[in-house]
Amino acid sequence: MDISPSGARGGSDRAGALMVWGGLLALVLLAGVSLVVGAGQLGLRGLLADPDTAGLLLTSRLPRTAALILAGMSSAITGLIIQRLVQNRFVDPTTMGTVDSAALGLLLAVIFLPAASPMTRMGIAALFAWGGTGLFLLLLRAVPRRSPLMPPLLGISYGAVIGAAASFIAWQMDLMQSLGAWMSADFSIVLSGRYEMLYLAAGFTALAWVLADRFTLAGLGDSMAKTLGLNPGQVLALGITIVAAVAGCIVVTVGFIPFLGLIVPNLVSRRVGDNLRRALPAVALLGAVMTLACDIAGRLIFHPYELPIGVTMGVLGAVVFLSLLLRSQRA
Repeated sequence: MDISPSGARGGSDRAGALMVWGGLLALVLLAGVSLVVGAGQLGLRGLLADPDTAGLLLTSRLPRTAALILAGMSSAITGLIIQRLVQNRFVDPTTMGTVDSAALGLLLAVIFLPAASPMTRMGIAALFAWGGTGLFLLLLRAVPRRSPLMPPLLGISYGAVIGAAASFIAWQMDLMQSLGAWMSADFSIVLSGRYEMLYLAAGFTALAWVLADRFTLAGLGDSMAKTLGLNPGQVLALGITIVAAVAGCIVVTVGFIPFLGLIVPNLVSRRVGDNLRRALPAVALLGAVMTLACDIAGRLIFHPYELPIGVTMGVLGAVVFLSLLLRSQRA
């Protein structure tokens, strides 16, 4: 169901199509650059003549590029979902305690279940992310929303409390380095056989596509959703489950990418509008493009050394976030 005027809908459709085609082109170009940029040289002649070069491509570069695309798409889409459900453009899994809760769950899994499989650890991280996100939403309902900045400020404070508890436990157990890796993404560790869990995250984001219309209607408010025959509580639970599962997969595999789920949906919504099904393709592509671009920048700035994507995306995300805040204040 689309209640927007036909003229506005046509304009947003054209803008969405342009963003999708532009995003596809940028994705192909950046994926090609990602395959050849790095400490080790990789060229066509080497691929044909040197088995080690082909091994580098198959073992490291292809998995890393695939992981960047999958994590970027999934992170951006989870941000879009949670912004619709909370009805606030300044929240995402990193500003509402979801990632902090997932990291706490993973930390406890490592301490108490050291022999657990990656899938078990992912399940525990997702369970903690689900509980942490649900608790944040309960807190949010109890706080008067006098300003659109109240939810992200509350979420940052809430996440800081959870993060402090996780840091204290990690310090006691000598796991501070591991906790830092889970909280800030680094794709230099990605190798064949160590990133495939991200395909599970992609499956959950595909479920978001199926439920896109429900999330759009839920974003209109409980009263409107009930009028249209929707159960808002059920849709909220489904949305939280998708976000928590994706957060668990990404935290366990590469660490979560800061700000991505916050800035990408905002950039797309300004051109495409609030219809989630219409925005999803552009959000997914822009998320992958920004992830690839920031990772490539991190590899080139101090080549042959590299900066983790958590650093480069954190700088870019902070600048864009401040710009969005200033625009909202002027509006």
